[in-house]
Amino acid sequence: MITILLFLAGVVIVSLSGVLMPGPVLAGSVAKGYEERDAGVWIAVGHGLIEVPLILLIYAGLSSLFEVSLIKIIIGLIGGGLMIYLGLGMFRADMNLEARTIDHSALMIGFITSASNPAFYLWWVAIGSLLIMTAVEFGTIGFILFVIVHWLVDLIWYWFVTASVFMSRQLFGDKIWRGVSFLCGSTLILFGGWFIWEGLMAVISFFPEHT
Repeated sequence: MITILLFLAGVVIVSLSGVLMPGPVLAGSVAKGYEERDAGVWIAVGHGLIEVPLILLIYAGLSSLFEVSLIKIIIGLIGGGLMIYLGLGMFRADMNLEARTIDHSALMIGFITSASNPAFYLWWVAIGSLLIMTAVEFGTIGFILFVIVHWLVDLIWYWFVTASVFMSRQLFGDKIWRGVSFLCGSTLILFGGWFIWEGLMAVISFFPEHT
C-alpha cells in the first residue's frame, strides 16, 4: 500500500513537469480563462480525450508508432495548421472587444492544442511510458489509479490557470485583454509554424530514404 502511494506521489511530481511546461495548451487556457472561470475543466476534458487513448496505445505496446517518420510528418503538418487556425481565432477575439469570445469551446481548445502538439506525444513516449510500465507492476488497479491521478493533475492545474485569469480580469482593462489575446494567439501561431517546419524537414529527410 505504501509503495503504490509513493508511486502515485511520484506520478504527481512527474506529471507536473509536463503540465507546467509553457506550451499551446497553457496559452489556450490563459486566453479562454478571460471568458470562463471554469474553462480549465473542459480544457482538461478535451486534453484527456487525446491523452487517455494515447496512454492505452502505449500500454498496448504501440509507443514505437509515434517514432515512424510518416506519423511525425502527419502530426507536424496537420497539427501545425490546426494550431495556426486556433491562433488566428484568438486574434479575431482580440479585435472583437465587445464580444470578447474565442470561436472555439474550451473542450475543443484542449483537444486541438493537445492533438496537434508533437511535444505532447514525445513526452509520453519518452517519460510517460516509464510511468505506465511502473504502473502496470501494480496491476490493473495501479494502472487505473495512475491514469486518474495524472489526469487530475491536468484538471487542477488548468482549472487553476483559467480561474486565476478570470478572477484577475476585473483588475485590467481592454489593453491588457488585447495584450493577452495577442500573446496567446502569437504563441499558438509560432508553435504551429515550428511544427509545420519540423514536418517539412521530416518530409525532406523521408523521401531520400525511400527513393
